[in-house]
Amino acid sequence: MSQDKLLDKVKELRELTGVGFKDCKKAIDESNGDIEKSIEFLRKNGIAKANKKMERIAADGLVCICEKENNFSILEVNSETDFVAKNIEFINFVEEITKLALVNFGIMKKILISKMRNNINVSDNLISLISKIGEKITIRRSDFIESDKYINFSYTHLPVKNNLGKMCVLLSLETNKKKNEILEFGKQLSMHIAATAPLAIDVSGLDQNLIQKEKEIITEEFKNSGKDSKILEKIAAGKLNKFIADNTLLNQEWIMEPKLKVKDVLKKIANKDKLKVNKFIRYKVGEGI
Repeated sequence: MSQDKLLDKVKELRELTGVGFKDCKKAIDESNGDIEKSIEFLRKNGIAKANKKMERIAADGLVCICEKENNFSILEVNSETDFVAKNIEFINFVEEITKLALVNFGIMKKILISKMRNNINVSDNLISLISKIGEKITIRRSDFIESDKYINFSYTHLPVKNNLGKMCVLLSLETNKKKNEILEFGKQLSMHIAATAPLAIDVSGLDQNLIQKEKEIITEEFKNSGKDSKILEKIAAGKLNKFIADNTLLNQEWIMEPKLKVKDVLKKIANKDKLKVNKFIRYKVGEGI
């Protein structure tokens, strides 16, 4: 079989099974290029089973953070059950690929082709782990914040290990203050984000479709109330403003002192200096699945 034909067969087998290149090539070699026999070979060796497991729903798992020199990566890996999320092999896998996420700036395509300690790439190691553990496992999402011009913080809620848990937050602040001057505030704001789940820093960051949908819900709510239209407009505007305040970090009530908003606390701590939220990332396991 020519090299080009072999590669075409391997590609076809990968598309059919979701199995890694190395295993597909071995199956093609063992089966003399016969696709059906190759699939049978993979199934007999417990490899192709992983592809069927990928049809299930995986909404448990872990979120992990990796930090080096004020650069942070965050990664969510899902499993079907909490039992697997506590498995030491699963934990080690998550921690190792979070380190790869750091050097690859959180770019998923680069993470998946990166070599792990066993010199096999992440995608193929994932297939092997699925076959071994017997559950669907997915690398769901990854992100990154860098050190340039910013002071960064992280928070892990109820960690199972250092920087590893069911919910993690990254926070990036732009300031001319030193980190030790805002260390406590950075930790507190990270915890605030974990607790209140804002969708954006301010209204400009909110999805306009989301705001429009909320307007429609509010309008429908008062559609048959019989109240004066001007009164309804004021009530609707108030409810929409509350929705925006509840979902934008700067307009939320500060959990440490609810009489203040987050933007008020920022001004207070900044004093005459600069203190601005550049970015935040909040991952909670299974959220939105």
